[in-house]
Amino acid sequence: MSGDNVDAKVAPNSKNISLPVSRVKLIMKSSPDVSNINQDALFLTTKATELFVQHLARSSFKNGSGKKNTLSYSDLANAAEAMENFQFLTDILPKKILARDYLKTLEDRQEEDEI
Repeated sequence: MSGDNVDAKVAPNSKNISLPVSRVKLIMKSSPDVSNINQDALFLTTKATELFVQHLARSSFKNGSGKKNTLSYSDLANAAEAMENFQFLTDILPKKILARDYLKTLEDRQEEDEI
């Protein structure tokens, strides 16, 4: 068989993706290193982003609190902290803490620094 007929090739169109392509393009253009964006590259980046978000959501739900049909912020934060392949997200998805607990931690650190 020749390589001319490739069934796995998907034409870039909006029916294959759920994320708004214009938003992804805007985010990509916000980088000073990017001047032009090829339509194929934009489609692939949008699709890859969509697949990543789906993977993160499924992993977080599977390892989450166990509430039926519910995915919470804490489920995402726990997945980012617990799973090695999501640890780069810990700065973006930190665990929530109460303000009083944070202030107490700051006070403790200041006391340690003074000693």
